[in-house]
Amino acid sequence: MSLKTTLHITNGSSLTERLKVLQLNGEFLTWHEMLCEGPTILNIDSDEFINTRETFLGQFYNLEYKRNEFKSELNKLNHLEQYDEIILWFEYDLFCHINLIAVVSLLLQKGVGIPIKLVCSGRINGEKGLKGLPELNSHQLKKHYKERITLKQSDLELAQKCWGIYNSENHNDFKPLIVTSSSFEYLTNCLKAHLKRFPDTRSGLGTLEFNILKLIKTNNIKSLHHLLGYALNYQGYYGFGDIQLKRLMERLSDFYTVYDDKVVVNREGDLVLLHLKNVHDEIENNMSYGGVLKYDYVFNKKENKLFKTV
Repeated sequence: MSLKTTLHITNGSSLTERLKVLQLNGEFLTWHEMLCEGPTILNIDSDEFINTRETFLGQFYNLEYKRNEFKSELNKLNHLEQYDEIILWFEYDLFCHINLIAVVSLLLQKGVGIPIKLVCSGRINGEKGLKGLPELNSHQLKKHYKERITLKQSDLELAQKCWGIYNSENHNDFKPLIVTSSSFEYLTNCLKAHLKRFPDTRSGLGTLEFNILKLIKTNNIKSLHHLLGYALNYQGYYGFGDIQLKRLMERLSDFYTVYDDKVVVNREGDLVLLHLKNVHDEIENNMSYGGVLKYDYVFNKKENKLFKTV
């Protein structure tokens, strides 16, 4: 009888390669998805799910969906009896947490019966800011691995509930979960950040978009490349990548002007930043978050909840 081993599920290939260099015992499944944007369905290991994602990533980002690679990775979950534990390697941000709740739900859909453990980076003692897993040095990665948390049944059910809500139309159902205690240290911050992605009732922009305009207004931005660097560094709990932030910047181009040596907010942008103009209807947006269209709801800061767009 063969000895059982560990299955590591990582948030990307750069981390998988780092962990292999550290010679961690076990096999690896690399999760290549960005489920924080676009439509999703509950049943992840299905042709419908893959077709849905392939269409979205092709239309919005002109990306080829590597469906065979994705299926090949998922197939590793069809023989969970080979493993004695599963370790999830995900980070503090919304990008990672939507993937994380999807992975936990997928494992439960597969009838997992072995311990699921979590390695999650974020705050590091003695260091400023929040750190992604690939940003940790080898010593820090090994320490995180050693201190991995075993997820309780209530944690697994919470993640599954979150995935269910994400695939529904009513994302206000996240609100009670924001105050639910769990082993997911950063889930509260991520759920709050998620609700603020919907257009604000005052400006018509989501927090990320509003923030990009604010970065231009309050900093000496010399080029769009310079702006992208700022947007990547000052996005808080979102964890978005270059292609996502570039897309947001392009959609905001009516509100700033690019010169040879600087980028400045124009009059329209100033009105938006002062909440003197709502541009909800000016920005064409058919972006989905799971089961809901972004522009079907607005976020009311005062009441801290979503309202159906009239």
